[in-house]
Amino acid sequence: CELLERGVCCLPSLSCVLLWKSKMQKKARAAAVEPKPILGRPGNHLKMGVVGLPNVGKSTLFNILTKLSVPAENYPFCTIEPSEARVAVPDARYDFLVNHFKPASQVPAYLSVTDIAGLVRGASTGEGLGNAFLSHIRAVDGLFHVVRVFEDEDVTHVEGAVEPTRDLEIISEELRLKDVETVEKYYEKIEKDYKRMAKQDKAKKEELETISKALAWVRDERKEIRFGDWKAAEIEYLNELCLLTAKPVIFLVNLCEADFLKKRNKWLVKIKDWVEARNPGDLIIPFSASLESRLLEMSDEARKEYLAPHKTTSQINKIVKQGYAAIHLIYFFTSGEDEVKCWMIQAGTKAPQAAGTIHTDFLAGFICAEVMKFEDFKELGSESAVKAAGKYLQQGKNYTVCDGDIIFFKVNAGAGGIKGK
Repeated sequence: CELLERGVCCLPSLSCVLLWKSKMQKKARAAAVEPKPILGRPGNHLKMGVVGLPNVGKSTLFNILTKLSVPAENYPFCTIEPSEARVAVPDARYDFLVNHFKPASQVPAYLSVTDIAGLVRGASTGEGLGNAFLSHIRAVDGLFHVVRVFEDEDVTHVEGAVEPTRDLEIISEELRLKDVETVEKYYEKIEKDYKRMAKQDKAKKEELETISKALAWVRDERKEIRFGDWKAAEIEYLNELCLLTAKPVIFLVNLCEADFLKKRNKWLVKIKDWVEARNPGDLIIPFSASLESRLLEMSDEARKEYLAPHKTTSQINKIVKQGYAAIHLIYFFTSGEDEVKCWMIQAGTKAPQAAGTIHTDFLAGFICAEVMKFEDFKELGSESAVKAAGKYLQQGKNYTVCDGDIIFFKVNAGAGGIKGK
């Protein structure tokens, strides 16, 4: 009934009301379309790996990020086993909540970082312990690809001379070739299985078609999986293979200190052109590992004084925050005088699953999520003021948690849970 939909129907019939209700339900379902799956592992505890050729500054960067000592000598394969650590994610919102509540317990979000030994040309076929290192890359969810731009006669280059675009090509090609090998083997296996079936299986046929499409993309088109146009069902199949070129990449350009402070280097434009042509949309962050190492030893005041004349800042916070975002992680806050904590979840997580990160019983007993936006809390100054302004909202099971939400979960105690804030 058009009159009812416009709110001007005085005496709507029962059939009219039912028709209108059905139409509204269809609209609601259409608006609640599930987001497209993400390439990569699902989960809250994801990792970034630091990759690149030997002696480009990977382990130096890792030392800076984690303030831990791992081998960083001038030797191509000094890092045989991957080193892992957790790096706190800097966030002014978290700092504000800590200063506001002054809690007994403070738990920031963190980024897990893995230092992976240097790859070399031919790694996909086993050169330079390549197979072991490639398996370490398979175990992470995103990549910091460190490329060397600095010149230093005391630090040997495995290829003989500094040429960043060549180095970028080597690493990218080795990862692609390993994916070609993985996809080819899997395609041969499932093709045999499909041909042996007495009765054709629709799901197996869809998988075979997806893997065939992926093989054509990564082998024949010579492109990375993450830049393909994949349907939701195809992504589910691809995620089973943990392909290396499906992982998001951030390019970290390691300059000497002087070039970083001057913001000039002959290779920067060439690197930008290479990334835009090969990896459109990927982030490039110039930094100087040698400068960051020195800044790490300075006091906050000395660091500001040193950087002020150059109108620049340390890039470490940016590297950490962008790495966290690259693997599709966000977090919500629980806050109070006892504790301020960041709870890490994947982007797109619904409220019940977010509650389940606090305690598994919260998922089963979920009733609702009482949500404040951080910006509202900061502006108004208290929970009571947010409520008075009508901005303290109760959200149900279909609510998608947003980065920076402050949440109080109500759960059914009978399901084994308790109220959680």
